[in-house]
Amino acid sequence: MSEPQITDSHCHLDFPQFEGEHDALIARAAEAGVTRMVTICTKLRQEPQVRALAEAHAPVFYAAGTHPMSAHEEPLASVEELVALSDHPKFVGIGESGLDYHYTADTKAIQQESLRLHIAAARHTQLPLIIHARDADADMARILSEEHRAGTYPCVMHCYSSGRALAETALDLGFYLSMSGIAAFPKSGELRDIFAAAPVERILVETDSPYLAPPPHRGKRNEPAYTAHTARVGAEVFGMDYPAFAAQTQANFERLFSKVATWEAAA
Repeated sequence: MSEPQITDSHCHLDFPQFEGEHDALIARAAEAGVTRMVTICTKLRQEPQVRALAEAHAPVFYAAGTHPMSAHEEPLASVEELVALSDHPKFVGIGESGLDYHYTADTKAIQQESLRLHIAAARHTQLPLIIHARDADADMARILSEEHRAGTYPCVMHCYSSGRALAETALDLGFYLSMSGIAAFPKSGELRDIFAAAPVERILVETDSPYLAPPPHRGKRNEPAYTAHTARVGAEVFGMDYPAFAAQTQANFERLFSKVATWEAAA
């Protein structure tokens, strides 16, 4: 019997760890039931290469933005530039953007400026904003809330591993939380409790590959096929059987990333 279908909602297929392996990666993903993936461009000058991956492989969609850890060394994205990218039929999200004060707290001002530009683009296009948040919970909650009051926009908190308060703020704003391999780590019980308190209708799954491989591959290169390991843990967290949880995350993904369903219907 074939595996239940799921989507890796966040990976980085253009990273050098995957060079020359895309056909094999996508085939292994399909065997695991991972029939779609969104590959994320983290520096806008690399958008053409990321777009080419989506154009070359039917299961691959893409998003683009400036990663917060690169915000100080990349040209500041403009709203117009991000909106123009959204004309591509397989461009399905804005980002990843966000705040990361773990290593780059000294660049918080430019990170915040960049984040607000990405939010404006998400508001204009109504494509989901893809948020990276690390060690910046208070500022992240404040900016997301301020900007939402100025005009609504869809959003996913990718690779969610922050605290309970930020999760509650995001959910109150109608946003989604995405489970990565971190949620499957043995010592992530507190994080699993945060997910368990969220509505299952707002949960996505992802790899963030090539990083953060879930058990039993922890410490090795991650890849889209391994989304299935995290999703099986997610099913346990929500007390659901795996096919039901997989179907729920598919429905959630298609609701948030509605442009994917539009493209598939036209293909």
